[in-house]
Amino acid sequence: MRSLLPTAVTSLLQVCFAADAADWRSRSIYQVLTDRFSWTDGSTTAPCDVANNMYCGGTWKGLENKLEYIKNMGFTAVWISPITEQVANAYHGYYQTDLYLVNSRFGTAEDLKSLASTLHSKGMYLMVDIVPNHMAFPGCPDKVDYGHLGTFNHPDHFHSYCPMHNMENQTEVEDCWLGDCSMTLPDIKTENTQVAGEMNTWVKTLVSDYSIDGLRIDSVKNVNKDFFPPFCQSAGVFCMGEVSEGEANYTYPYQSYMDSVLDYPLYYAVTRVFQQQSNMSDLVVGLAACTENGEMGCKDPTLLGTFFENHDNPRFAHTTQDLSLVKNALAFTLLGDGIPIVYQGQEQHYAGGDDPGCREALWLSGFNTTSPLYKHIALLNNLRNHIAAHRSTYLGYQTRVLAYTATELQLRKDTIRIILSNQGEKAPTWTLKTQGMEFESGKTVVDVLSCAKYGVDGNGDADVQMEAGEPVVLVDESALGGSSLCGY
Repeated sequence: MRSLLPTAVTSLLQVCFAADAADWRSRSIYQVLTDRFSWTDGSTTAPCDVANNMYCGGTWKGLENKLEYIKNMGFTAVWISPITEQVANAYHGYYQTDLYLVNSRFGTAEDLKSLASTLHSKGMYLMVDIVPNHMAFPGCPDKVDYGHLGTFNHPDHFHSYCPMHNMENQTEVEDCWLGDCSMTLPDIKTENTQVAGEMNTWVKTLVSDYSIDGLRIDSVKNVNKDFFPPFCQSAGVFCMGEVSEGEANYTYPYQSYMDSVLDYPLYYAVTRVFQQQSNMSDLVVGLAACTENGEMGCKDPTLLGTFFENHDNPRFAHTTQDLSLVKNALAFTLLGDGIPIVYQGQEQHYAGGDDPGCREALWLSGFNTTSPLYKHIALLNNLRNHIAAHRSTYLGYQTRVLAYTATELQLRKDTIRIILSNQGEKAPTWTLKTQGMEFESGKTVVDVLSCAKYGVDGNGDADVQMEAGEPVVLVDESALGGSSLCGY
């Protein structure tokens, strides 16, 4: 097995920065599609036609140079695209040909190490996307040249070819090949002891050489479950898997094999409630599906990756440009249970459609730090970071539903109370009587989004103003000291 840089220095870095699940619970993640984030020279005019499905020029050095843009939104971790060598024009990183070589279109091995070092100097974590399910070959399955696939250079390292027909058949999902004659994805035989051992050695080397703090694992449902525990143990860092399935009883049990999974079941509920304006009961049911040690197999809801945009699905704004609806979805995602994830471009209200439309170049926004959603995300992240740092019970507190109607939802996340609306920005201004907030009678609470102050009545509730469908986030003013929010 080839090693990229097995030095004492990288080993020391790994000891210093390796992060486990407990370390990641307090983090919020900004997802970067490396090719579409920033040029090395910081260009904001370089063209990028997403329909071409070709490289547009983003690099690791360009990302490093723009980390303040991310940090100033309050994010404490960055997730980047797969780093391995690719077939031609695989700008996204999921068509790999060699596990031990880095993608030269993104930069050098030294550039990647420099990115990790700079992130750590800013108190931020590095999460790297990895692909254990398949390699790639630009041609038909019967023409695969295994000699060009790096470590796995023999047919015995892969399942025998079979096309994917029935996604309801788990054996077929795990053993058959993705792709077609334009791009074949030979399926790695991860249940083979030798193959699994080589994968374990590779991931340990990868994490060590590049001081990686966490892994996002692609196509988890396409790999045999038993592969993951020793694989993640070899990595020695936090593992979050992609199980792109909306059924809770299918997705959540994968958390028994790794630290976390992306919360796709909740993604669909958030999309329906805020993008399509379905009944709030939809979100209530979604929250109830992931109770700790519940019947759906959700092991720890505070470690799930919560999101409502990514590089594989149409943007929220592709369906609706309503700012109040996306603000509500962001408030729920950033302040609720789990580890929140925001995909580059959400802060600029990008509106691309399905892949590849949702893979726009961020630099074309000019890295605008005054856009409404950039400021909204920064405020929510800063509140979360402040409360997490000063209240030990916050991160482990599972969100409680206090009350709801078809259009409003009242939630409690420890010391934070969240009132959400899906009426949209054309909703009238009106007064809502909160229910079951359990604030201390006579205290003053602050809506950190508007800085409005409200007195708490004898029942622990308050009358709050709902305006233009905007969310309300209430916190006792005593908890805001030193936060810089609303002047505290």
